[in-house]
Amino acid sequence: MNTRLRLVADRSVTTARPPHEEPLHEEPGPGAARCLGLYAKLAAGVTVVTARGEDGPLGMTVSAVTSLSARPPLLLACLRDGSRTLAAVRSRRTFAVHLLREEQEELAGRFASPTTSAAERFAGTDTRQVLGVPVLAGALAWSVCLTEDVRRYGDHHLVVGRVAAVHVGPGRPLLWHDRRFGTLTEPVPGAAG
Repeated sequence: MNTRLRLVADRSVTTARPPHEEPLHEEPGPGAARCLGLYAKLAAGVTVVTARGEDGPLGMTVSAVTSLSARPPLLLACLRDGSRTLAAVRSRRTFAVHLLREEQEELAGRFASPTTSAAERFAGTDTRQVLGVPVLAGALAWSVCLTEDVRRYGDHHLVVGRVAAVHVGPGRPLLWHDRRFGTLTEPVPGAAG
């Protein structure tokens, strides 16, 4: 019996892989440049995620936001690793997601600029506090979320938020596609399609 146990133990040692050789940790497939080319073709509504930092409001433009669940009401946002906004979301456990209007391209660019300070991003914007989170007035829609989960994947973190407050106004969204801003166009009446 001891021999059998020893053989089983020996077999598991010889077949075990070091962590860096696990299939899920390998990076097969195309390079980053080709993947970024694919990602550029994904159309998305342009959003700004805001949170309360220790020194005041923080925020960043985010194109990877989606609904996750209606019951319970959950949103998913992908935030860049190392961002101050992500740090505030993790520590304060609340954040807001704003879907921008088609005429808010300048605001989206300001919140996306890596050289623009937090104070400059919020300068001249009408902001109010909802559940302790800075909310930008004039957005097409916004929600304040309670942080449910944060997980790192590659160079971003997936942030799951439970919607605690929501507002939806009239208008049309600003879109991001092919590395530039865009808007919806009305279909041509009577066009085949």
